[in-house]
Amino acid sequence: MASYRRARSRTVAGVAVTSIICSAALTGGVSGAAAADAHVTLPAGFHATVFAAAPGKATGPDDITKLGDHLFVAYQNGVGSMGEPSPTGNTNSTVVEYTQQGHVVASWSVIGKVDGLGADPWRHRVIATVNEDGDSSLYTITPDRRGHSDADDVKHYTYSQNPLPHGGGTDSVVVRDGVIFISASAPAADADGTTFSGPALYTAHLDQNTAALTPVLRDNSTATDAITGKVTTLNLSDPDSSEVVPRVVQRFGGDVLLDSQGDGELIFLHDPGHEHQQATVLSLSTQIDDSAFATGSRDTTLYVVDSGKNEILAITGPFQRGEMLASVPNDSTVDPGNLATVNTATGVVTPFGAGFTNPKGLLFVSGNEH
Repeated sequence: MASYRRARSRTVAGVAVTSIICSAALTGGVSGAAAADAHVTLPAGFHATVFAAAPGKATGPDDITKLGDHLFVAYQNGVGSMGEPSPTGNTNSTVVEYTQQGHVVASWSVIGKVDGLGADPWRHRVIATVNEDGDSSLYTITPDRRGHSDADDVKHYTYSQNPLPHGGGTDSVVVRDGVIFISASAPAADADGTTFSGPALYTAHLDQNTAALTPVLRDNSTATDAITGKVTTLNLSDPDSSEVVPRVVQRFGGDVLLDSQGDGELIFLHDPGHEHQQATVLSLSTQIDDSAFATGSRDTTLYVVDSGKNEILAITGPFQRGEMLASVPNDSTVDPGNLATVNTATGVVTPFGAGFTNPKGLLFVSGNEH
């Protein structure tokens, strides 16, 4: 059994906080230093281990991000997409902070279903959006740099418009050069029932207890086709995951990437939020969920959140610098419920590994980031 010391645990404004400093992996968790082999099949040269299992009664891990030297994972605990109680009556998600050895440092319980989780290194905080289908809001978590936490770390923000102008909720959150970008999930269709014209991606400005949203891309914006070079009009029905493309990636380095999952399209936004921003759309051979780009070829680890197994896996091997990996949803037409590589020149999605149950959030960490 692991030994650990527990810090303060209390509830403030609906936010429960427990800080745990471990000297070994918690009971029920798995230390990254002595992890068991994961039961997945990977290409030659790649190896998977269990980085961490869900602590306590947390279930349904979804998104993952990195702030400083620590990883953060959101557990949805069965909460509904508009914050409805789980079958057991729970209405809170749990955000867990891990060391890169898989040890739990702290956890925060926030009201709603956390579907988007991103790091803001400029302000040393994690940003979480809740309820992707409606009745959505946002939390910031500012962990103590010394490894202690309490409820004062957490702040809740309501959106300046409620309901949101696109008719749904909010999902993925990324920060680029200090600017917060949030995807506009579950948009409402126009009156004809087939077209979409609301905001697809917002920037958020946080002030007091309000998050003011400004649209930077619409569901019907114009974009250049990445393959043909022709200008086309988008019709995004499912804005979902997003990320900042690393600078090492050819052609799209530095762009904000928005995945319109149900449409099987990736939107690369160059100079987002600026006067001369440009959108490029890449049609995929099948839909994908979350994605990540390898930033190095040596000592690189891909962390995979497997929601179905209630654990986070760590995959190492000869990843190629700039390579794009994606989690494939269970309703995809290509290798559903597993991982895949994405060719950003052609849009072809190719299976990569099998034996996953329901992979969700992905995160690459290269050796020089440890």
